[in-house]
Amino acid sequence: MIQQPSSGNGLSHGLKQRHMTMIALGGVIGAGLFVGSGVVIKSAGPAAVLSFLITGLLVVLVMRMLGEMACAMPGGGGFYEYAREAWRDRPAVGNLAGFLTGWMYWYFWVIVVALEAVAGADLVRYWLPDVPNWIISLVLLVMLTLTNLVSVKSFGEFEFWFASIKVAAIMVFLFVAGVYVLGLAPGSHGMEVANLTANGGFMPNGIVPVLTGAVAATGFYFGAEIVTIAAAETAEPQKAVAKATSSVITRVLVFYVGSILLVVCLVPWNSTSIATPYVSALNVMGVPAAAQIMNAIVLTAVLSALNSGLYASSRMLFALTRRGDAPQSLARVSRNGVPVRAILVATLFGYGAVVMSYVSPDTVFAFLVNSYGTVAIFVYILIAISQLRLRSRLEREAPGQLRVRMWCYPYLTYVAILGMLGIVVAMAFIPDQRTPLALGVISLLILLIAYGARQLFRRGAEPVVPLAEMPRPDLHKY
Repeated sequence: MIQQPSSGNGLSHGLKQRHMTMIALGGVIGAGLFVGSGVVIKSAGPAAVLSFLITGLLVVLVMRMLGEMACAMPGGGGFYEYAREAWRDRPAVGNLAGFLTGWMYWYFWVIVVALEAVAGADLVRYWLPDVPNWIISLVLLVMLTLTNLVSVKSFGEFEFWFASIKVAAIMVFLFVAGVYVLGLAPGSHGMEVANLTANGGFMPNGIVPVLTGAVAATGFYFGAEIVTIAAAETAEPQKAVAKATSSVITRVLVFYVGSILLVVCLVPWNSTSIATPYVSALNVMGVPAAAQIMNAIVLTAVLSALNSGLYASSRMLFALTRRGDAPQSLARVSRNGVPVRAILVATLFGYGAVVMSYVSPDTVFAFLVNSYGTVAIFVYILIAISQLRLRSRLEREAPGQLRVRMWCYPYLTYVAILGMLGIVVAMAFIPDQRTPLALGVISLLILLIAYGARQLFRRGAEPVVPLAEMPRPDLHKY
C-alpha cells in the first residue's frame, strides 16, 4: 500500500499556511510577466493574450497533478520522489527518472539565482548608477543567502512579503486599468478597446506568432511548483498544499491573461513603448512616476525569484542526498532545521555564474541562460508522466489518500503531456528557440553521462525504496 512518507529528515516545520499560499502565487508572478511579456506582444500582437492562455492552461494542469500527488504523498523531495515511485516496478528506470528530475530542477533554479542576481543589479543601478554591477549582485546574493540560512521561517516571511507586494501590484493594476479601459475613469471618453483590432487586427501576424509566443511564455510561469517541495516543512502538508495549489489554479490565469489583455487594450502592440508594457500602460493612464513604480515592483519580483531559487535548489539538493544521488555530506542540517551546506552550494554556483556573466558573457553564461528554460520543460513532462502512472496505483492501493484529484484523468494528463511535447517540437522550427532547445538537450545528455558515471562507481544499481516502506506519519492530524 502506498503510504505517506514522513518528513523526519531533520527539516523544521516553520512554514505556515499563509507562507505556502504566497509562495505558490509569488512563484508564478515573476519579472518575466512585467518585462518579458513585451516580447510576446511585439510578435503576436493583441493575440498574445491567447499565447499566455494556452501556456497558462498547461501550467494549471501540471499544478493540479502536483497537488494530487503532493496531497497523497507529502514527503520531502516532492516530485523527485514521485518520479521514482512512478517506476517502482522498474527500479532502473525509477532511479534514472528520479536522478534526472532532481538534478534538472536543481540546475534550473541555480541558474535562476544567477540571472536574478544580475537582473537585480541592473534594476538597483537605476537609482545607484555609480555602483558597479558586480558589487550589487554580490550584496543581493549574500543578503538572501543569510535569509535562507537563518531558518525556513525567515525564508517564508521574506517570500510572503515579496509575493504580497507582487500580488498587490497586479491586483491594483487590474482594478485601475480595468476601470480605465471600461471608460469609468474620471474624464474618460468611453471604452479603450480600439487597440485590440487597430494596427492590423487582433492577430496581425497570423497564428504562427501566437503559437511561438506560447512557447516563449512557458518560462514565465515556472515557480509555482515550489509549494510542493515546501510541503515537507509545514505542520499540515496535505492541507497546505491543497489550498496553495487551488489558489494558483484560480488566480494564475486572471493575473496573467487579465493583465496582458488590459495592456494590449491600452498600448498599441506595434509601438516602441511595448518593450516596457506595464510602464507604458501606466503612462497612458497618467499615473505619475510610472517608471519608478514599476522598477520597484520588478525589483521585488527579482528578489522574490532569487529568494525562491536559493530555497528550491537547496531543498532539491538535500532531497537528492537521501537516495545517494548527491553527496551525503550535503545532508547536514543546522539546529534550526536548515540544510546549510546545500544552500551554500547553490550560492557558490550562483557566484560562479555571476562571475561568468562578466568574464564570459557570450560563451559560458550564454550557455546557462539558453539552456535552463528547456530543462524546466523536461521536468514538467516527467512530472506529468509520473502522475499518469501513480494515479492508477493510488486508486487501487490507497484511494482514501486522493484528497485532490486531477480533472478528467487520464485524458487531461495526456493533453498536458502532448502539449508540452508539442512545445519542445515547436522549438525546433522556431529560429529564436533552436539554440535554447539544442543547449537544453546538451544539458540533458550531460546529466545522462553523469548518471552513467554514478552507476559505474557503485557496486550495483540501488533499488527504488517504495514510499510505502517509509515511516508513516500520524494521519489523524489531517
